[in-house]
Amino acid sequence: MTDEELLRYSRHILLSELNFEGQAKLLTSHALIIGAGGLGCAAALYLASSGVGRLTLIDDDSVDLTNLQRQIAHTTARVGELKVNSLESAIKAINPNVRVNAVTSRATRELLDSILTNEQDKVQVVLDCSDNFRTRHAVNACCAKTKIPLISGSALKMDGQLSTFDTSRALSPCYACLFPPNEEPEEVSCSTMGVFAPLVGIIGTAQANEALKILTDIGEPLTGRLVLFNATRFKWTEIGFKRNLNCPVCKTRD
Repeated sequence: MTDEELLRYSRHILLSELNFEGQAKLLTSHALIIGAGGLGCAAALYLASSGVGRLTLIDDDSVDLTNLQRQIAHTTARVGELKVNSLESAIKAINPNVRVNAVTSRATRELLDSILTNEQDKVQVVLDCSDNFRTRHAVNACCAKTKIPLISGSALKMDGQLSTFDTSRALSPCYACLFPPNEEPEEVSCSTMGVFAPLVGIIGTAQANEALKILTDIGEPLTGRLVLFNATRFKWTEIGFKRNLNCPVCKTRD
């Protein structure tokens, strides 16, 4: 670790839970973030500022004026720019040492498989910051197959939710155990229902919190626990759940 890095990350190094060894792990870590919207902006900026050495970003959308109410990495000057490029600029402004791979594409099964099975540039954790169930199930299937921990977050109106799925653990459920693919609810979006601006920051930051814990092997991950957050009451609710023995995804992972 260089002198500049020792100074930059000094407040992490002072933590007994993290210290020098934990920070050194972060500097060589690789996280994949799917979605460069509200959740992805908050998560990416905290992972970058914390010193995660490599970030891969996937999103095919462009910055719109309506995004600026909550997607804090984007700016008025970058309206019309690809979100992954805008987010990369924000990351580099905070920490130029982070290596960013900006992928302008939808998160298809084929793309995810190619990234998550690349042993030469191994991803250690995936953050699903997308906004639709089809993508979430595609991400989950690829993470279950490769046994890479998945941190899934969502936010709509005044409510958010968060959980971690780590199929490297035998008893860990996957996303499909909790939300079966054949029981997908009707799709709703913030463009029609609205979303409270700080809510996406709270959930996205919590996703970063989970990712840092996994990358440094500290604390207790949210495996088998779904956390619900209501912004109007500022209330957190935790619900435990187990692996579904009839889950079609889990049947193929063992």
